[in-house]
Amino acid sequence: MAARLTDRQKKKIIADYIQLESYNAVGRMNDVSPNTVKNIVKGNENIARKCTQKKEQNTAEILDYMERQKSGVCEILDIYLTELKNPEKIEAASLREIATTMAILIDKYTADYGRAADTQSTEYDALTASLKELAREMGQEQKVQ
Repeated sequence: MAARLTDRQKKKIIADYIQLESYNAVGRMNDVSPNTVKNIVKGNENIARKCTQKKEQNTAEILDYMERQKSGVCEILDIYLTELKNPEKIEAASLREIATTMAILIDKYTADYGRAADTQSTEYDALTASLKELAREMGQEQKVQ
């Protein structure tokens, strides 16, 4: 006969299920069958509901915090982009460093492109202009060499 699960183990299984939303995955994580996970979750619907509400509340709080920090982040980006455009910094950087920086900027810029195109803001426009200017400058530097 299998060992009985403690209350602590059951609560962990419920919390894991709230995060993963998969009986199979939670079962593997906790070394129990998917049916055991399902029975624990269904048997503790009140706790599961409270965990779900807490997860949603935490997500909302994080998104709110990120929104409040948006202008500060944009200021930091402006400073860093200005430094990245500094000809002395570009000259001192290796081709690998330049390529890595460009790849990161392009990846981050294009990852959100579809959504951002619908809701363009002044920060987004400034970033676009800075990236284009940086690319233009780097292209001119490559021609000179």
